[in-house]
Amino acid sequence: MIKPHPLLPKLKALRLGGMVHTLEKRAQEAIDQSLPPAEFLALLVEDEIDRREQTRFARRITEARLDESKTLVRFDFSAAPRIKRTLINELSSCRFVEKGENVLFAGPTGTGKSHLAQALAYEAIKRGYKVIYRPVHKLLAKLYAKRADGSFHNMYRRVLGVDVLVLDDFGLVPLSTRGAEDLYEIIRERYEQKPIIVTSNRAPEEWADVFGNHLLASAALDRLTHHAHFIEMKGESYRQRQRRVTTGSSIFKREEDRQPESLEESIGRERHNQQMEDNIKGGDM
Repeated sequence: MIKPHPLLPKLKALRLGGMVHTLEKRAQEAIDQSLPPAEFLALLVEDEIDRREQTRFARRITEARLDESKTLVRFDFSAAPRIKRTLINELSSCRFVEKGENVLFAGPTGTGKSHLAQALAYEAIKRGYKVIYRPVHKLLAKLYAKRADGSFHNMYRRVLGVDVLVLDDFGLVPLSTRGAEDLYEIIRERYEQKPIIVTSNRAPEEWADVFGNHLLASAALDRLTHHAHFIEMKGESYRQRQRRVTTGSSIFKREEDRQPESLEESIGRERHNQQMEDNIKGGDM
């Protein structure tokens, strides 16, 4: 059994327990390099600062509920050639956070919207910002539930105050009247102060329909789209491309993969349709 370092209790008393992990290593370096005590202490302090920063970063990733694999380094830009990579690189600097500018992703399922949204959130956390990442319908459902136990205002203040709010899958699930009102208030309160990143499978012209209230939608979207970076995602689903690579086929055929109908197939289809019509007229169905 390995005995704990004799200094561990005292280091823990000072909340420096992590320092014990590099203490022996730094002590040996100090001996080998004849370092003065001040430099030896400086190395230990730097190690502690690094450890705390790593712990803080990991905690913020967990609290945000990000998928750590969704980073810019791991995004396949070759599969999305229409994306302006210069814009994504500019957004990764997180100046949009400082300016309170929103980022809006729209496009079909599987084109990388959520990946890029999380990647930008990841970059924000690296720079010390706090992030909340949630599907819209789950966040609004959670807020609704919090009204029942009296903790609504605590969660609501956290949603309003977080540096970057990522709302995934906007429009995937219809909004309730209460949900639409809560979303409007979130957008209104964060307007020009703290950014919102939105992803949606719906075309922007359909976003107003999600609210179910024209006036509420107009007021919310006017604020959401003002000072916003809009990124339209196009192309085939990444998941279906991966399926094609691994299985040789996709459940959904791309338009360019569809084979033209032959003359025999066309004639056969017409005969079948005619037979169906004759059966209906004859009362056979």
